[in-house]
Amino acid sequence: MIGTDPDLAILPLVEQVRARLTASPGDLTPHRVAEALRSAGRPVGDTTVLAVYEALRRDVLGAGALEPLLRTPGVTDVLVNGPGPVRIDRGAGPEVTEVVLTSEDAVRRLAQRLVAAGGRRLDDASPCADVRLPDGTRCHAVLAPLARPGTAISLRVPRAQGFTLDELSAAGGLTPEVERVLRAVVAARLAFLVSGGTGTGKTTLLSALLQCVPAEERIVVVEDAAELRPPHPQLVSLEARPANLEGAGAVGLRDLVRQALRMRPDRVIVGEVRDGAVVDLLAAMNTGHEGGAGTLHANSAADVPARIEALAMAAGLGRAAAHSQLASAVDVVVHLVRERRSARRRVAHLAVLQRDADGWVRTVPALDVTAGGESVKGPAWPVLERSLAVAGA
Repeated sequence: MIGTDPDLAILPLVEQVRARLTASPGDLTPHRVAEALRSAGRPVGDTTVLAVYEALRRDVLGAGALEPLLRTPGVTDVLVNGPGPVRIDRGAGPEVTEVVLTSEDAVRRLAQRLVAAGGRRLDDASPCADVRLPDGTRCHAVLAPLARPGTAISLRVPRAQGFTLDELSAAGGLTPEVERVLRAVVAARLAFLVSGGTGTGKTTLLSALLQCVPAEERIVVVEDAAELRPPHPQLVSLEARPANLEGAGAVGLRDLVRQALRMRPDRVIVGEVRDGAVVDLLAAMNTGHEGGAGTLHANSAADVPARIEALAMAAGLGRAAAHSQLASAVDVVVHLVRERRSARRRVAHLAVLQRDADGWVRTVPALDVTAGGESVKGPAWPVLERSLAVAGA
């Protein structure tokens, strides 16, 4: 277990001092803490004053008690399930830390402060929020009683520098053959979707693939929350914006995709296809913008057409039109899985989209990778090979 827990013995003092300080506005200083302790008839030794002051300071600045966890190397997620021990994920699943949030009030205050730092509000009228913090951390919070056993906070920690394909290969995420094929897909400017479940590494892989784009090409990335940060000299990132406290000023993904098309992009990338923006992305891929890409939540590569169909139909595009657009827009699906026992994230399938006899789009396996790293070529492998050869990759 990692982390530090404030001395539980001072918690009653912290709550008493907090109540007295909030009754009279002013800056949080050790001097005011000492005065509040004296007025409450409590001991005012330097050690006690500084301990109470530090506990209060952490409670009003940054991520409070979660700050050390966010700065711990290797941590990808910090998870709060109401009062009690905080959990982290370092790639092998949630693990309990020594950081303990002692009350629902403390968790609620922390959630509200984090969300406010991202420019949103969190209260009984708006009990759920998803924001990006100033340091790039993605914060999602749900207040109790919607969340049980208490207010839930989920923090996704961005990596300071994205992985390269070589690093993903070294970590076992890609076999050498898959790496060669993916590099060729990017070089050939084939349009592709990276699919997979939550936490399988879709954004990580897409960021690594974007690093393979030639420096002379202009990339315009559209995201709900900015997470793609590949070191590329011509990358422009557009981030959606939620409505302000008055309910105005929202800018959605669909608006940004349309703006991206006017920015002379060589490649249009949608960080996560999750709503009607899929219609505009497919339109972009069908109007001369080759090499487009995006990520998509899907349980399997075979589920990708159904997911695209559902999103497109919700945006007003008919089923037949959605399949027609998809068939001509996307060339390759790259599907990721996360193994249950080892928690290893890896590319499991490469597939090609083809129409069946009824005209509906289906994914046809091109290359499957077993858990042991063995590559098995599927019926669509010759199709993928031809596409790469035609493009000179």
